[in-house]
Amino acid sequence: MYLPAFPDVEASLNAAAGSAQFTLASWFAGLALGQVLQGFLSDRFGRRLPMAAGFAIFAAAMAGGALATSITQLAVLRFVAALGASAGMVIGRAVVRDLADGQRGAILMSRLVLVMGVAPIVAPTIGAAILLVADWRVIFWIQAFYGAACTVLALKALPETLPDARRVRTGPSRTVARYGEILREPVFLTHALMGGAGSFCMFAYLSGASPVFIQGFGLTPAGFALLFGLCSCGLVAGSQINARLLRTYGLHVMLRAICRVSLAATTVLLSLSLLGVQELWMIVASLFIVLSCQGFSNGNTAVGALSRHAPHAASAAALLGVFQYVLGAISGSLVGLLTDGTPRGMALLMCLGALCAVVADLFRPRP
Repeated sequence: MYLPAFPDVEASLNAAAGSAQFTLASWFAGLALGQVLQGFLSDRFGRRLPMAAGFAIFAAAMAGGALATSITQLAVLRFVAALGASAGMVIGRAVVRDLADGQRGAILMSRLVLVMGVAPIVAPTIGAAILLVADWRVIFWIQAFYGAACTVLALKALPETLPDARRVRTGPSRTVARYGEILREPVFLTHALMGGAGSFCMFAYLSGASPVFIQGFGLTPAGFALLFGLCSCGLVAGSQINARLLRTYGLHVMLRAICRVSLAATTVLLSLSLLGVQELWMIVASLFIVLSCQGFSNGNTAVGALSRHAPHAASAAALLGVFQYVLGAISGSLVGLLTDGTPRGMALLMCLGALCAVVADLFRPRP
């Protein structure tokens, strides 16, 4: 939601160009750590209460972000907010796993991706509209209100999908050992690496898009929001087409094909960037294909990774999130260092992520 405000954030806080991207990297780092904690809490105490507590932390931290006086304060508060927000990411996937597995689980996960896909379409557009009448701090106040509303919804409307008899009652040492067991399982590990590589690619785009299109191509915040929303439509469309094609081709074939299409599209994007091609539509077309591939792969890698871990789905989902957001934080930081107003740095990191996904797929056990 605050992506269109990156230049305004830097100007308001007297920060160097590109420094706002580090607040996004700190968000990814908080999601990585938070999901480990949320996985343990959710498998131990159920789905509803940990989710409500996470949203409350998110709301408080976003209110603090609205009052930040430096880019460092903002980055720290974004980190804390992400610790809370990670509850929605872990527990949402765990609830799907509580309810379904296999092909039906993949279809439900695709629908979950559809719901999540509304955010990147709507949020930057709303943020750009707010910037027309108010400053970037209002965006953070709105997010704080949103977090408070989600807290109430989690408490009042979310059903509990993990009955008391299925909850895992272990101490910290056993929890760490369980994480180790999950990590050693080849099906989980290869699917998680594919998902993490895809996230590395995706977050290179998320972190790099604002300076590329606003500063490099001269788009207004509103124009950037519209373009961002257009590309996000590919993410949503991919998730829904995936749900239909899964019935015909299955999870294994879909993952293998999509990671190779993504590598081809990022290679084209990198080639255009290195050649200095300044045709906006060519850059956007390549990005649209890459994000569409993410719509296909996000739910599929999650279902594949969780398929053998029904008794502790939240813990497995948390580790999956760690792969995604540790790599996302690294990607976001690298984009900040490589920012030069051109798509080169963003394209290079996106291509690297797509290549790593293909390599992980080569080691994925066959069904």
